[in-house]
Amino acid sequence: MESTPARSQSRLDSYVDRYAARTAGMTASEIRALFAVASRPEVVSLAGGMPNISGLPLDVVSSAIGDLVTQQGPVAMQYGSGQGVPELREQITDVMRLEGIEAHPDDVVVTVGSQQAVDLVTRIFCDPGDVVLCEAPSYVGALGVFKAYQADVVHVEMDAHGLVPEALEQAIASVQASGRRIKFLYTIPNFHNPAGITLSAERRPRILDICRREGVLVLEDNPYGLLGFDQEPMRALRADEAEGVIYLGSFSKTFAPGFRVGWALAPHPVREKLVLAQESATLCPPQFSQMAVSAYLANHDWQGQIKQFREMYRERRDAMVSALEDLMPAACQWNVPDGGFYVWLTLPPGIDAKSMLPRAVTARVAYVPGTAFFADGYGSSSMRLSFCYPTPERIREGVRRLAGVLEAEMELRATFGAAAPERGIGPYQGYDAPGTDLS
Repeated sequence: MESTPARSQSRLDSYVDRYAARTAGMTASEIRALFAVASRPEVVSLAGGMPNISGLPLDVVSSAIGDLVTQQGPVAMQYGSGQGVPELREQITDVMRLEGIEAHPDDVVVTVGSQQAVDLVTRIFCDPGDVVLCEAPSYVGALGVFKAYQADVVHVEMDAHGLVPEALEQAIASVQASGRRIKFLYTIPNFHNPAGITLSAERRPRILDICRREGVLVLEDNPYGLLGFDQEPMRALRADEAEGVIYLGSFSKTFAPGFRVGWALAPHPVREKLVLAQESATLCPPQFSQMAVSAYLANHDWQGQIKQFREMYRERRDAMVSALEDLMPAACQWNVPDGGFYVWLTLPPGIDAKSMLPRAVTARVAYVPGTAFFADGYGSSSMRLSFCYPTPERIREGVRRLAGVLEAEMELRATFGAAAPERGIGPYQGYDAPGTDLS
């Protein structure tokens, strides 16, 4: 009699019964899944939010790193503090001062990009089943972290002026009525990823007042705050609320992402927990990267460099908006961002961005479907378009290809009918087009 093979031998993953329950929430992001295709030279990628570092003075950076190795190599290449290099933390307070934040270096924790800061904050605050409030839509990387820690994401409506205060109040009341615990509000107030909109100055104190009154911590993620095109940096939420806001920043967008240096500014008790979490995760953030960034800040006109980045991204934003106005079907809507990297495009009724993506890739253009930015399946009628990396000429060509795919899709729908059901109506009224000002 033949023996029956063990069940585990027939599985693709023989370790499936051994994993922790939280691994069920660990899935590949839709953006990362696009990288292999979008990185091909024949494809115009309007998908990834890669900063364009072509404008960096590489000779200056090279010289600074060379001096770092020859003059401080034994220190730079050694283990460091779990909180980060003191000199860099001091410089970070200077950076944050541009947004009205007065802080002490002791309350800054350096992290491996702001992505790790999101992870550490979630690790120390969230138990399975706790609630994190997020804008609708929200940053895919943060949604992945919340899911991995088994937190429940509750989306809150945005419009052209950012997070809607009344919607926030309603979300808080609904969660509290259900008996669940809200651990924090995760928000990207400036040049939002993916929506490209900015929380208005009028709404900022209202959002803070609501969270203060309801005892909701605010996690302010602000990687794009210095990249406004036509205005000075807006005053950070953290500038007006020291105890109720944890502020996250990054050098990935204003210097270079390859160094992977970000930070968290937190109230003193939270900072202690973050340092402990950092030490258990990485022992310490990379000393060499921190000292390289510190040398750059000390020896280069970094504010002048940011101004050059702003001008470059504004030119690319203008190229994107101009191409959309000239080439996209009239039924499409999009916002005109005041800074950052992204435009949020809403498709004509019945067109599904995720279903259309394979045909777009065949036409050699890539984007990110809106569903990547929701925890609950919404967003199918929208997409995020990134203008930060391609040249203006490539942006226009990418939009031309995308418009052709969309027009063909609309013709098919008109011929055969039976469009997919509309998604996103109901709890997120207006989310598909958080900004529709085409001026």
